[in-house]
Amino acid sequence: MTDPQTDGERLALAQPGDEHSLAEWEAAAAAVLRKTRRLGEDDADAAVWDQLTRSTLDGIAVTPLGVPGGDATAVRPTREGAWDIRSLVADPETKLANEAALVDLDGGVTSLWLAADESTDVAGVLAGVLLDLAPVVLDAPTATAAVADAFLALPGAKHPDSNLGIDPLGALLRASTSTPSGERSLDEAVDELATYARKAWQADVRAIVVDATAAHDLGASDAQELGWAVAAGTAYLRWLTGPGGFSVDETAALIEFRLAATDEQFPTIAKFRALRTLWASVLTHSGVSTSSTSGSSSTSGSSSTSGSTEARIHGVTSRPMLSKYDPYVNMLRGTVAAFAAGVGGADAVTVLPFDSTLGRPEAFGRRIARNVNHLLIDESHVAAVADPAGGAYAVERLTNDLALTAWSEFQALEAEWEGGHDFAPFKERVAAVAARREAEIAKRRRPITGLSEFPNLAEVLPEREADPLNDRVRRYGASFEALRDEPAGRPVFLATLGPVAHHTARATFAANLLAAGGVAVTVAGATTGPDDLVAAYDGEPVVMLAGTDAAYEEWGAAAAEALRQAGARHVVIAGKPVTYADGSAAMGVDALAFLTQIREELAK
Repeated sequence: MTDPQTDGERLALAQPGDEHSLAEWEAAAAAVLRKTRRLGEDDADAAVWDQLTRSTLDGIAVTPLGVPGGDATAVRPTREGAWDIRSLVADPETKLANEAALVDLDGGVTSLWLAADESTDVAGVLAGVLLDLAPVVLDAPTATAAVADAFLALPGAKHPDSNLGIDPLGALLRASTSTPSGERSLDEAVDELATYARKAWQADVRAIVVDATAAHDLGASDAQELGWAVAAGTAYLRWLTGPGGFSVDETAALIEFRLAATDEQFPTIAKFRALRTLWASVLTHSGVSTSSTSGSSSTSGSSSTSGSTEARIHGVTSRPMLSKYDPYVNMLRGTVAAFAAGVGGADAVTVLPFDSTLGRPEAFGRRIARNVNHLLIDESHVAAVADPAGGAYAVERLTNDLALTAWSEFQALEAEWEGGHDFAPFKERVAAVAARREAEIAKRRRPITGLSEFPNLAEVLPEREADPLNDRVRRYGASFEALRDEPAGRPVFLATLGPVAHHTARATFAANLLAAGGVAVTVAGATTGPDDLVAAYDGEPVVMLAGTDAAYEEWGAAAAEALRQAGARHVVIAGKPVTYADGSAAMGVDALAFLTQIREELAK
């Protein structure tokens, strides 16, 4: 193979003659959209921006092309090399939890996230774990002190990336009430936080996890999740630099953040990058030094450090985005989410097993979950570059816009928490976002593969033991899952008009739509007129016509009338509304409303 440099040749990705203007890109994109009829012949080429730009739930525009301009800036990740692969250990059975932890560690996991409560045998779960090599992050909102004490009593539990996982605000947000039970409980939380912050400092571990997934699991948008993270982190800075007696630098070094990573790749990348920018701004305004915390603490007597004041971020694949039906698709969602978290600069990444939605995951699901990280790090080399998205105009702008929106949410929380911590306004804002997301999912503008789109009614779900962690979230596809949980007792007769080649498109649309609601179909097949439909008709009370616009115009009304004469009680059409049908379904239909009505008709 010749060396192009030796031969005097030049290799380049682009030459000066390859440069094109923005107007040329608009013209090329517009030509494609006109072919698909998304643009008219008289529409300006610049209209492609409106057609191809989508908005997030925060109202932030995600453009099809990044261009220079604006003041987009971001704090770069400080992670060097591979991120920490962290597995969640949550089985209530001590032996099973210990086995899962040891198998995960043998399989390449580098830290553990331990979900615990009052009944957890911490020593038993962590038996055999080399705590000086493998960090452990605790998550025990109902038994914070007991679990922390049990962990700190273990020999060698001094890894600087271990964390006692204290997060009283997150625990209160997850509670069913909209406001804390009173200032006394909050005062007790402050005292407990200060006590265990000192113990953590002395043990050379971190003390606090600002778990913003508490907001995410309620349905929060990206900006709301970030706003909560920064507000909670700031509250802990105040708590510990006041009654706690710590400096701001020392407190910042005790904190780790946890964010949800979804399969919306670019918004997730921007969210992780934006948190670094937001937290750096808080620390700058708080007077934190730019160097890592070091030396001794006058309050704790420690002669070591609990780590850097830079934001340390743990990314966990979103639990709400996972689906119970067709759960194997969750492997793909988890891969995209983990990729986005890694590219966004996460210091640690947890991929939830694909079967988490069914209950406690089994060994196969856990193995696939940890191997997703290995694939991204070792085979795809995603971690070889500190900030792969840095410099990309689209990502930089999205990061900046998201950070600005999140800062506004942070300011709102600061105002609402002045003199107390009233969560009601925040929960109302989150509920409004959740309702908008639900409406988009209902209309399948946010499709969920295997659930709202391309469902498999014949699938048999793997059986798992119940997992209480699933009770803390409402999955995005919960409404469709509820329909699938109780399939309709009888099918819909799919009255296909014309030959197969003509009716296939709408028949497939109709069958998939009905299957998303747990409704099966019987299909007429190729037909030439109403008589063929009547001959194939099986007596079901609900009928759905599926054919071309030309067939509808030619003999749709006659077909509907003939089927009614044969016994059909409710006739709908796949396509635009017509006078001879009782309902219709086309692209953009409120699928949940339509399916609910169909099921009601079938139940009569």
